Amino acid sequence: MDIVLSFLTLCLLEIILGIDNLIFISIISNKLPKKNRRKAQFIGLSLSLLIRIGLLFTVSWIMSLTADLFQVFQMGISGRDIILIGGGGFLLYSSGKEIFEKITAKKGEKNKKIKQKLSLRSAITQIIILDVIFSLDSIITAVGLADHFWVMASAVIVAVTVMLLSIKSISDFVNKRPSIKVLALSFLLVIGATLILEGFGLHISKGYIYFAVGFALFVEFLNIRLNTTNRGEPGD
Repeated sequence: MDIVLSFLTLCLLEIILGIDNLIFISIISNKLPKKNRRKAQFIGLSLSLLIRIGLLFTVSWIMSLTADLFQVFQMGISGRDIILIGGGGFLLYSSGKEIFEKITAKKGEKNKKIKQKLSLRSAITQIIILDVIFSLDSIITAVGLADHFWVMASAVIVAVTVMLLSIKSISDFVNKRPSIKVLALSFLLVIGATLILEGFGLHISKGYIYFAVGFALFVEFLNIRLNTTNRGEPGD
């Protein structure tokens, strides 16, 4: 019974922890031509699965990453901290650059200009980098909640399968609504800042972030519904 409970709990947490990864892959893949989007999504999530399973085989190495390598202003910096700071910085740069391009690009040139800049190889490279960052926290969580390798591996497989089945719908939804896309990018900016702060020893619960983003999404859905209703009403 304990194994079943830990498996179900871990599945849920892995799916929740994979939301930021899913959003990033959706946004990156939407910058590609249509023929390459699904390929990038499948490759990105498949690599995420392989990376997470691979990291499970190196649990002792992962846990050793928490040991301090050096100190900065009397604050210990470990290998995990370096990865989090680097990943957070990369996420801040990628998301900030995307938002800047959307704000400054002229109407009608946005999607065309952005897609021409990104190749499939470049998209997959960016996805791999963030897969490693997001997988690190995911596996550390798994190790803390389960004692058996097969439980952790099964939960990871279930979570990534759910992500594979849902990414197309999420990607299409985000791509069709510019305001949702900006909101998603803003969410990634916050996640990037959170990773950097965690790298410097300041832990911020992702529950607060997910709640704030969930509330913002709820308000945005209300706005979308209101605009749709207003368009359907006859003029005065």
